Amino acid sequence: MSPALLTPSSGTETVIDELTPAYYLSSEDIGPYISGLLARCISVFDIKPTLIADLDRPAAGLSDRGGVIEPGAHVSGDVIVQSGARIEAGARVIGPVLVCEGAVIAAGAYVRDHVVIGPHTQVGFGAEITRSLLGAHMFAKHACFIGDAIVGSGVNFGVFSSTTGLLASEGPVTEPAVKEIAVTLGGRKYGTGQTKFGAVIGDGVTLCAGTVLCPGTLIGPRTVIYPRTQLGGFMPAGSRVR
Repeated sequence: MSPALLTPSSGTETVIDELTPAYYLSSEDIGPYISGLLARCISVFDIKPTLIADLDRPAAGLSDRGGVIEPGAHVSGDVIVQSGARIEAGARVIGPVLVCEGAVIAAGAYVRDHVVIGPHTQVGFGAEITRSLLGAHMFAKHACFIGDAIVGSGVNFGVFSSTTGLLASEGPVTEPAVKEIAVTLGGRKYGTGQTKFGAVIGDGVTLCAGTVLCPGTLIGPRTVIYPRTQLGGFMPAGSRVR
């Protein structure tokens, strides 16, 4: 059973709205692969494991490799660059990675280890992305870190901002990580089933420069995060966080 599922007295498994993909991410204009991925996931905790499994055994739906890898780009592993997408000279990309239609990975960016870059998303100089899904028309154009995260469409991820996917508050850090990340909603804890889980950031979120997100942060769509140094927990859709 998914960690986010509840079994009420009726015996039917359900998931609370704030842990469903649909609460954070629209299925429109995100391309066939991402829309299909979200349709297969009951909770947001299912997205990363499903994405990883897909990229480890690419299906026919990931056969488009018509994009451009410029001479001077450092690319290794299975990197799928779809039509209209581009990896610029000076970028470093270590697969498995899917770069969707119209997306750009710019010089100086570092993308590695099970990443999907959504249609027309821009990843810029100094940005590092790992084990994450980025939606469509999303901006990570400056130095930042996005790891073990689900990021919606139209998100602006500010310079020097970062997700954090590993708990470091309970003794020495180990690699691989061993302690499960949990999130708290309505006073109840929900296990993610993962030892590294950064954040879920909904569509249209604005994350200002220099913000560090604690492990397991959930940010509803259309939320605006004003300048902060550290942030965690759950923020409902349309929040203004000062």
